[in-house]
Amino acid sequence: MTMELASVRVVRKPWGKTDLRPWSEFGHDGAAIGELWFQRADKQAPEPRLLLKLLFTDEPLSVQVHPDNTFARSIGLPHGKTEAWYVLAADKDARVALGLKRELTRPQLRAAIEDGSIVDLIHWQDVTVGEGLLVPAGTIHAIGGGLVLAEIQQRSDATFRMFDYGRQRELHLDGAVGSAVAGPAIAQSAPVRLSEARNVVAQSAYFVLETIELMPNSHWEIDASSEAWVLILEGEAAFDLAQVAAGEAMFLEGHRATVRTAERGAKGLIAYAANAPLPNLLVGRNGIPIEVMAERFPELGLGRQRRQAAPWGIRS
Repeated sequence: MTMELASVRVVRKPWGKTDLRPWSEFGHDGAAIGELWFQRADKQAPEPRLLLKLLFTDEPLSVQVHPDNTFARSIGLPHGKTEAWYVLAADKDARVALGLKRELTRPQLRAAIEDGSIVDLIHWQDVTVGEGLLVPAGTIHAIGGGLVLAEIQQRSDATFRMFDYGRQRELHLDGAVGSAVAGPAIAQSAPVRLSEARNVVAQSAYFVLETIELMPNSHWEIDASSEAWVLILEGEAAFDLAQVAAGEAMFLEGHRATVRTAERGAKGLIAYAANAPLPNLLVGRNGIPIEVMAERFPELGLGRQRRQAAPWGIRS
């Protein structure tokens, strides 16, 4: 049974931002930060299956591709990398690229990487705040400048660059040609509303990504039988006795917790290791009497609060 506030790893990138507010207070030294990784606070803990990130782009990222499990294992890596993005902020005309405009043979793809014309063959699309996008392994893709994205992915750093806008970093010709699907990307699925609080914005064989919106002064139960990450984007919430503010993330695995909001409520993302949405992962408990909550979760001290309350009692 595990629940802990995630630590944050700062990853500097040439395409990153120097001001990450309101998402983070990092980045005041003038050096560009491209990514914030949310990680287990317990450094001795087993490595999670998923990696949750925030990405900050002032310039375009490289045109790249990630391998699937089969290709990754053929070159000695444990697994591939499917990922999903959720758009937190977007400048006017901010774009991402998914897939190619047309099918290419592998020799044609190799030649396009070698001569740089691959950058003209990728399919760019506009994005809007609140949009979720699935990027299956093998999809040729790029992220433009002027974006803040939340990303959930299989925990792998296997990336094969195809074009890098003159940054003089290494390109990975053989890996890119061997792992890429050299054609248009798959169609994106429409969001799926599970409840008033939960909305699935991306799902794959490895994870599900949802937005959550918890009402002010409400309480909930989260039952994370498998690995789950919760990122608070607005407001704040208490997970058992741990307070989590906007920009912070909680890791849970094999743990059932109460989640309580205050006057502002809370909005965020929840990502978890599953191949389909879990209906009972997050359930509202706003109609349950305080006596039942106190009996179910004695560690919260709700019974003591009730005994010490004013004559008007506790409203829930």
